Amino acid sequence: MKKVVEDLHQLFDDFKVDAILQLEKANKAAGTRARKTSLAIEKALKDYRKKSIEASKK
Repeated sequence: MKKVVEDLHQLFDDFKVDAILQLEKANKAAGTRARKTSLAIEKALKDYRKKSIEASKK
């Protein structure tokens, strides 16, 4: 579960950088990367939820 949390931190950092680039500099490629990262974040959060529920049952 620790790896999932570390991955989430990295994904959030990547998203933040790209989202800021899109907002402040109108960087279209950064917007595409931010949207792609948001989908990866969604998947990682679902994985975290699954592992968290498993851990709480132990």
